[in-house]
Amino acid sequence: MTNKALLMLDYQVALCGEGEHVKMPPLAAQAAERGVIDNAAKVLAAARAADWRIIHVRLAFDPTYALRTNRLPRFDNYPNNRLMLADSPEAAFVEPLAPAEGEPVVDKGCVDPFVGTPLLTMLAAENIREVYLGGVATNLVVESAARHASDAGLLPTVIEDMCASFDPALHEVSMTKLMPLFARVASSAEVLEEIK
Repeated sequence: MTNKALLMLDYQVALCGEGEHVKMPPLAAQAAERGVIDNAAKVLAAARAADWRIIHVRLAFDPTYALRTNRLPRFDNYPNNRLMLADSPEAAFVEPLAPAEGEPVVDKGCVDPFVGTPLLTMLAAENIREVYLGGVATNLVVESAARHASDAGLLPTVIEDMCASFDPALHEVSMTKLMPLFARVASSAEVLEEIK
């Protein structure tokens, strides 16, 4: 195992899948338009072949919703409508990016994948310093992860074309104005070349 990790952030059916379980159609449409799943699948396959640590992160709740750490009113929709339960179809990962055997899944109760989860401890235990990030939505989980990772002493790289937002303008602002303050921004093609 190398000291690099690929963090696969919120690639869930409700957010970027297809069919009846999609809960955020604009985000799913942007992910499809940008080819996010295909790009992520290529990087995921290469990272697996290079023996990187792969960690899948998702928004998922137990039936009590007690582990929900974000208490803003906009998160009330989840318990009020019994959404994103851990065993529900909507909380599942999209099939092309499903975890392989031996790849841990971290459930979170907020936007930031490091808050209320063992993610940072897991990375430290394996002496991982470089984290590569991809996910949806760009301006939510990906940006939160990049900010937290950089403040925690990690070296984050955000893979731009593995990300999408529900509004293309938010993706653009995040990638060009905000993300470079916290992370290196690279394309999947550049990362694939580095993995070789």
